[in-house]
Amino acid sequence: MKYNIKILWKNDSAELFTKNKYSRAHKWVFDGGIEVPASSSPQIVPVPMSDKSAVDPEEAFIAALSSCHMLFFLSISAKQNYVIDRYEDKAEGVMGKNDNGKTAMNEVTLHPQVIFSGSNFPSPDQVDKLHQLAHAQCFIANSVRTKINIKPN
Repeated sequence: MKYNIKILWKNDSAELFTKNKYSRAHKWVFDGGIEVPASSSPQIVPVPMSDKSAVDPEEAFIAALSSCHMLFFLSISAKQNYVIDRYEDKAEGVMGKNDNGKTAMNEVTLHPQVIFSGSNFPSPDQVDKLHQLAHAQCFIANSVRTKINIKPN
C-alpha cells in the first residue's frame, strides 16, 4: 500500500523570508482532493508567522493516532456484535525532550468516550480489552515511539 499527499507553500516576501519572518501557512492536499489549511504551531512559531486557525503537524499527529485507534475500535466492536452510537475522543499530546535530547511528542493520551446501544453491551473489562486490541492493531501507533495511553472516560 502506498499513500500520497501534496504540501503547497508559497513565499510572499523574499525580504521577510531571509529574516526568518515568513508565513508558515500552507496547504495539505490529500489524494481524494480535500485541501486542509496547515501551519506551524503558534506555540512554536508566533502569530502572524503561524496561522492559529490552521492545523499544525503536532495536532495532526495526535489526530492521526486518535482516528486510527477509533477506526480499529469500531471495527473490532462491530465484529463482536457490539453496536456503537457515538465515539468521542479528547486526545492530548505532550512535547518535550526525548531520550536523545531531541524535542519530540513524547506522550499522547486518548480519552475515548463510547456510547453503546442495542442488547449486547460489553462489560468494563471487555471495553478495556477492545481498546487493547485496537491499540495493538493501529498502524499509526505501531509506527511511532511515542508513549500512548488510553484512558476511557
